[in-house]
Amino acid sequence: MRRCLHFAKAVPRSQKTAKGFELSWQGTGLMGILNLTPDSFSDGGQFHALGDALNQAKRMLAEGALIIDVGGESSRPGAEPVTAAEELDRVLPLISNLVYSDALISIDTAKPEVAEAALKAGAHLLNDITGLCQPEMLRVCAEQAVPAVIMHMQGEPRSMQLAPQYENVISEVFDFLERQALAAKTAGLPDVVLDPGFGFGKTLEHNLELIRGLAKFSDLGYPVLVGASRKASIHKLANIPSPTERDPGSIALHLAAVREGASLLRVHNVGAHRQALKVWEAIYG
Repeated sequence: MRRCLHFAKAVPRSQKTAKGFELSWQGTGLMGILNLTPDSFSDGGQFHALGDALNQAKRMLAEGALIIDVGGESSRPGAEPVTAAEELDRVLPLISNLVYSDALISIDTAKPEVAEAALKAGAHLLNDITGLCQPEMLRVCAEQAVPAVIMHMQGEPRSMQLAPQYENVISEVFDFLERQALAAKTAGLPDVVLDPGFGFGKTLEHNLELIRGLAKFSDLGYPVLVGASRKASIHKLANIPSPTERDPGSIALHLAAVREGASLLRVHNVGAHRQALKVWEAIYG
């Protein structure tokens, strides 16, 4: 399981190497979710004001977040798209303020123009739910010399949960991530992170199969990220209608993912996950 990311340029807490800069971590790294949206399924509207968003970023960093993942467009099932201008109005003020901190910033977007502006404003890596399938997104990342999170999604957010189907979810997601990782490295990206896309065009059973089979994805040699935080699968398993009450189920799914090889977790509640991981790591090493 790889616990490091390579960058072409210096980023917070990275060490210079012969090939650029390396950010490494012990245990499992946490990517804190910071949605600047009115309609995200769990925290929509909570951090729309810049002051609230900055305070939340500082809180997550203090609780142990390795990365702050900043998003300006909801990708929940059924979400309606927003314009690039609106998305940039939401994310750029926060990124511009965070660059003066010790935060490692990820921009969560599917729009190349938003990615380019956010990276130029100071974001350090891209989190792309469309898996770098757009040639323009590959170009932006290569020109800015940044790593990217490559996520698998079947369909698109408005319709992805209507009728997801796979012959073999593990092999199909694996093949996609392998192909896109190769395309990214060929284009010149310094590194990638692989995300099988829990809940993005998958049924409950598909999601559970991905957790059980996660070790296969580590074989590709890149960090593997899992983001099951507060998602609907937890409601289906434990009958918890309110997303904000699903942290115990989120931790259970994420600890299973760590056992199968995840080196990064994308989470809403950083403090609760850090506590659980410290205990888990004390038991299993």
